[in-house]
Amino acid sequence: MNKNHFTIIIGIISMISIIGYVTTTSALSSNAYDKLLKKSVLSKDNGESIQKIITGPNISDDMGVNNDTILQFKMAPEFHKIEEGINTNDSIPITIASSKGKVVLVNFWTYSCINVLRTLPYLIDWDAKYSDSGLVIVGIHTPEFEFEKNAENVKSAVQRYGIKYPVLQDNAYGTWNAYENNYWPRMYLVDGQGYIRYDKIGEGDYDDTEKLIQSLLNERNTDKDVKNIDFNNNTFSYDNNNEIQNNSKNNIISFLAQPVDFSKIKTPELYFGNQSSRSALGNPQGFHLGQTINYFLPLSPSLSMSNSSIKPNTIYLEGQWKNNPDNVELQSSTGRILLSYSAKSVNMVVGVNSSDKSQSQVTVYEDNSLISNKSKGIDIGNNSKFIANEPRLYNIVNHQSYSSGNHSLLIDIKGKGFQAYVFTFG
Repeated sequence: MNKNHFTIIIGIISMISIIGYVTTTSALSSNAYDKLLKKSVLSKDNGESIQKIITGPNISDDMGVNNDTILQFKMAPEFHKIEEGINTNDSIPITIASSKGKVVLVNFWTYSCINVLRTLPYLIDWDAKYSDSGLVIVGIHTPEFEFEKNAENVKSAVQRYGIKYPVLQDNAYGTWNAYENNYWPRMYLVDGQGYIRYDKIGEGDYDDTEKLIQSLLNERNTDKDVKNIDFNNNTFSYDNNNEIQNNSKNNIISFLAQPVDFSKIKTPELYFGNQSSRSALGNPQGFHLGQTINYFLPLSPSLSMSNSSIKPNTIYLEGQWKNNPDNVELQSSTGRILLSYSAKSVNMVVGVNSSDKSQSQVTVYEDNSLISNKSKGIDIGNNSKFIANEPRLYNIVNHQSYSSGNHSLLIDIKGKGFQAYVFTFG
């Protein structure tokens, strides 16, 4: 970060503070800040995860918004070009106007993004705790990948993750554009008068977000002579998530609620396709949109990662793969994927060829052996395998702790039609 950029950022923060917003950021050195500018949110512009400065309103514990201060806030746009609703009543449309008088949490998400999925345990918890007190959570599902436009796929994800609140399908980006959004996830808190009182980009700060929810509910309920909510009534600690992990019967939610140390994730998101203007493929054959390429791994038969031609944080393929805009699709009956990475967990967004309803059997190796029970992800079954039979994010590695070095990951695939989109890490 150079001096001019730093000066601009300080100026912006000062302006935001003047109009009544509180900006929170860590006191980081330039190098540390650059490293953290990656991981808690996915940007649509460049397909990379980044950490954004978080802004929140200056809401008093016991004071509402009055006519003198309301001009600080923007009216929440209405939901636009919604194609379908899930967990909704067709006779009672979910709109900002129909929710007036309640506190609305508008959450932009897409079901295969790990940054989004790690927020779900908290959203589900808030919905259970505060819906009877006037909180309405609305998930605006704006897709990143083409398969996320399919309503049945979204419904399957809603069921898989146990989402009970309304989800609106925003395939045409109508609501996304109305809110001038560019990130997954992003949360807006809208007060009972329809004003946006909080704008949160990315993961984290769950405790602060819940306190703001409580404050807005207390503000709303004071006007209605409803007893205020206990401001300190948190179901669990957002710092360590131990209660979620130990008490949850849902293995998926337990995984998503695990603490993540972004400073220890050394491998960035790696895309197979070129929709973000770059592909992470390291094969000398390269990426050629629309072509089917016969790839070869630059390895000895022992699968040794000591080969100097293997670069960390780079994807290598073996087999015949068609180069699609946002994925590579296996055209041969078998194929392999090789990666040297540094993180605690590895996720892979996988698709299937919908035209022939194909499914693939996938075997996962790590550090030259079948992945162990201690290190396997929640989607890995017996014999270090999983079946890719629906388009979604699969957690394939989940170590108990971070390590300082790199791991080698080899994915062996049997079954034509396997589509690889992106690796993400935790």
